[in-house]
Amino acid sequence: MRQEAASLQERRAPPSAVVIFGASGDLTERKLVPALANLVRHRRVEGSLTLIGVGRSALSAEEFRREVAFNPQVLAEGGLAGDVQYLRGAYDDLDTYRRLAELLDRADNPPGLRHNRLFYLATPPQAFPVIVANLAAAGLNRPADGGSCRIVIEKPFGHNEASARALDDCVHAAFAEADVFRIDHYLGKDTVQNVLALRFANSIFQPIWNRSWVDHGQITVAETLGVEGRGSFYENAGATRDILQNHVLQVLALALMEPPASFAAEAVRNEKVKLLEAIRPLTTPEIVRNAVRGQYSRGGTRGQLLPGYREEPGVDPLSRTETYAALRLHVDNWRWAGVPFYVRTGKRLPARVTEVLLQFQRPPHLPISAAQVEGQEADALILRIQPDEGITLRFGAKVPGHHFLVRSATMAFSYGATFPEESPEAYERLLLEALVGDPTLFIRSDEVEQCWRIVDPIIAHWANDNTAIPLYEAGSWGPTEAQALLARDGRSWHVP
Repeated sequence: MRQEAASLQERRAPPSAVVIFGASGDLTERKLVPALANLVRHRRVEGSLTLIGVGRSALSAEEFRREVAFNPQVLAEGGLAGDVQYLRGAYDDLDTYRRLAELLDRADNPPGLRHNRLFYLATPPQAFPVIVANLAAAGLNRPADGGSCRIVIEKPFGHNEASARALDDCVHAAFAEADVFRIDHYLGKDTVQNVLALRFANSIFQPIWNRSWVDHGQITVAETLGVEGRGSFYENAGATRDILQNHVLQVLALALMEPPASFAAEAVRNEKVKLLEAIRPLTTPEIVRNAVRGQYSRGGTRGQLLPGYREEPGVDPLSRTETYAALRLHVDNWRWAGVPFYVRTGKRLPARVTEVLLQFQRPPHLPISAAQVEGQEADALILRIQPDEGITLRFGAKVPGHHFLVRSATMAFSYGATFPEESPEAYERLLLEALVGDPTLFIRSDEVEQCWRIVDPIIAHWANDNTAIPLYEAGSWGPTEAQALLARDGRSWHVP
């Protein structure tokens, strides 16, 4: 996905110090530290990599190593064990950052380190502006001795467009946009990037990737889990903010954007922004007709009864927060005018799956009777992003026998069966990209604003809508209203 020909295996990060705020949290333990350890183990760092955790928990450096490692061998196998420090301090206390500066100065002593620093904000979002302001107050936002100084910010980036702009103003007061890396781990997945490879590295697909051939598109991001102890967080987020505003719209932009002039970072991101700008915002009457929300209720089997959302810890017993959201969107540009795109995301659905489906137009004329093609589905291209990563092409084929009958058949490509290479975990790839300063797989500020522009009217409408929120049984494919969203157009959701 980058202009130069160098592959991921050839990329190397310079010697660096990585500072993780929120170091005692779940994300650090499960994703960030193992990813950094793998980068060192796979020799993706030239020289040393120092990790400094900053948090409010009362831990020593040794206790932090044991806590964040989860598997005690992770740090040792990754070669990080001797380069891990921990700093206890409040995020709103300037003294925390003064002591951090001292730790970084000592870490800079090895020859060749050149003061390359990466700050990772793995904290609750309300701490983002506090941390950024204090980094600037302590002078830690300025690179020294020819090195780099970058910041990685986890989602959510704001809770609406206005708050995202305010956070941008705060961040840009301390860091240049080129040094800001807004992370969405979906963009680090090989299969998400393969959407671009499929489209732009193969001449057979480009001619049919438009309104003349495509009847409609679907994007599904489904989870089998509930809120998993994050009820209080989810009450303030909901499915629209948590998944649809970022993961779903990022995948949609990659699937539908125009070909970039190159795979240079800004060329790719420019086309993503153009696509997001072309998505037609929904008016209030259109929201009523083209936006569906839902909330899971108790369901499952006698052997495994799943609680309803309102029964989850930290959730209001009268909550109206959506755990499911589906939209019918239109892209007002030359390529996609008139083609509807249906997107959905939800918790407690029957399968964990992320996929993109393009369903093609049916033949304008059939020289055979309708009875001979009864049961044949429309041709479709299905991109499975997770799990069982791969691509499926659905088409019609003659059934063996004396009669001329046509039924749907598939050709399938499987990542696991085709490529013996080990795919790096998303955070491992994204951390390497941030360390080398390549922003291609990260989200630019205007992308964030466009995504909020699309969902803000919907969130506001639902917040003021006093009608009962549709319910769906845990383990089902969502509320009946979501099925009706497509049924009235003569279409149906693809069942993964």
